[in-house]
Formats: sequence, C-alpha cells, structure tokens
Amino acid sequence: MHAMIRFLYLLIAFLFCIGCSHREPEHFTHEVLNRMTPVKNQGESQTCWIYAMLAAIETEHLSWGDSVNLSPYYIEKKMEEESQAPESKRGMGKTLINLIQKYGIVGYDAMRKVETPAPRWVFMLGATYTPQEFARSVCAPDEYIALTSNDEEPYNQEVDIDLPDNWMHDRFYNIPMDSLLAKTERAVRQHHGVCWESERHAMAIVGIAHDDKGQKYFIMKNSWGTDRPYQGLDYLSFEDFREETLAVEMTKKAYGLP
Repeated sequence: MHAMIRFLYLLIAFLFCIGCSHREPEHFTHEVLNRMTPVKNQGESQTCWIYAMLAAIETEHLSWGDSVNLSPYYIEKKMEEESQAPESKRGMGKTLINLIQKYGIVGYDAMRKVETPAPRWVFMLGATYTPQEFARSVCAPDEYIALTSNDEEPYNQEVDIDLPDNWMHDRFYNIPMDSLLAKTERAVRQHHGVCWESERHAMAIVGIAHDDKGQKYFIMKNSWGTDRPYQGLDYLSFEDFREETLAVEMTKKAYGLP
C-alpha cells in the first residue's frame, strides 16, 4: 500500500512538471530565433529546470561564438550527494547555478546517462581540466541574476520563493511584472540566453514570434524531445508569461547591470 501511494505521488508530481501546455495557433512568424544546441529529452525525470538553465547558458555562449553543449546527467548525478535535495530531484534555475559552482560541469558527450559514473576530468582542445575548472569558463560566479515578480513583497529587493523546489533557499530580485516582461524581451532580442520557470515547468527562451493576429509569444526550447508539433519548441504568449512566471534567470549583462 505504501509503495502504491508513493508511486501515485511521484506520478502526480511528474504530470505537474510536464503539464505545462498552451493553446497554440497554427502559424507563427519568428521575429527573433537565437542559436541553440540540439533539443534534449528529460524522459520521465522531473529535471526540466536542469535542462532549461543549461540551455540558457548554451545559448548565451553561442551568442558569443563559443559552442558548449552541457550534460544534464552530470548535475542530476551530483544531486545524489546533496542531503537536502528532494527525492524527486526537482529544483530551480538558481539551484543549477549553485550546483555548477560546487561540482563543476562536463560536456554532453562526456556523460549521456545518469547511470554512468560522473567524469573526473574534462578534455578539451588538447588540455585537461577538472569539472570545476571547466565550469568557471562556462558560468562565472555571480554572472547570473535570478528574478521574480511578487506584488505581495517589496520591489527592488531580494525575496524568498517559499516553494519546495527552492530547497536551497535562494533569494530572487523582485521587480514589477511589466519590468520583468520588458527585461526578458530585451534580453532575448539581444540574443542572450534566458531560463523561464513556472510552478510546474521550466524552459529556455530562445526567441520571439507573433501569430496571425499580432499577438506576441516567446519561443521556448523545451526538453521533451523533438517528436512534437514544433520539433522541440513551444510558444508561450506574453499574456501567459504574465500569468505563469515564477522566476527568470539571465546574465547580469542581459539585465542591464555592468
């Protein structure tokens, strides 16, 4: 009985993670589509936040002309060393940044399954690095800013997001939703990588589009594989962004900080 209850709980949690769907018009015109690495598939895991944040980092590097394709399985494996991590392995984009700073990161080709041992070395361009050394070139400390919009908390201050996914108790810079939407649109149009999160799902924002009625959408790089109507992309209307956004991560440069 206990095993069945646990199974049902995990199934419900999984469905929440993958249940982020939106009505999609038949045709979109792309205004901006930034460079991205190939779409990955999180399978039955609840690690969409890992895929989304890594995809944002990858797009950020591609905008510089620096190609990196990072392994979500390495971070998922390292979560097993975190005593406070939930069994579901859920988290947030800021959680991913913290784990990269602590454990480093490796390339996608170096670890393609969570069941394999985590590599101890990164081999690149004839040189050998530890995962931590490699991570410093991928994501510098304090390079990213974590944002939220909560009108019940003071704006222009860091606030807590009191949800189980924020198990590292990170704080997020709170700004009005109009500002968050404008900052996100500006960052995407300037070809920065952006991680978007709702309470149920996380995706990277890789572009901007509009439908035949002129309604604007963010183009989302999803982590459910390519066997879907838009080959791994989804479209989130600006209206749904306002209603569903829990957090957004982008570089401080993308946000407009020095």
